[in-house]
Amino acid sequence: MDREFLAELFADFGPVTIRKMFSGYGISADGINFALSLRAGLFFRADEVTIPEFEAEGSKPFQYSTRAKTVVVNSYWELPARLFDDSAELAQWARAALAAAQRAKVKTRPKKKAAAKTAPRKAAPKKRLSKKAAKRKVR
Repeated sequence: MDREFLAELFADFGPVTIRKMFSGYGISADGINFALSLRAGLFFRADEVTIPEFEAEGSKPFQYSTRAKTVVVNSYWELPARLFDDSAELAQWARAALAAAQRAKVKTRPKKKAAAKTAPRKAAPKKRLSKKAAKRKVR
């Protein structure tokens, strides 16, 4: 899928940002990534609320293979093919995917702020020279 096709596909949803990512594109709205367009297809963000809808459609989670194993990414599920022809319903699924991404963002703990003042570091101890290096230095 190219950038123009994706922009047209999400026209009923609203403005999206499409950025190059991996072997395809990351799609975001309001600064939150909610979809991935990869060689394998179009994947929407999913969680415990939306996964049953994907399962009912016969969709599968995103997966990729490494040399050692197949990795299943349960947070992104393949968009049902029938939605490519129904832009209004695709927009509903996109809103649900954005909501799932927003819920996931809330669940993540905020990063700890650095301490205002940090104690000065002690100087590293001087390295001792090996016996050979000490002899060379003396000569």
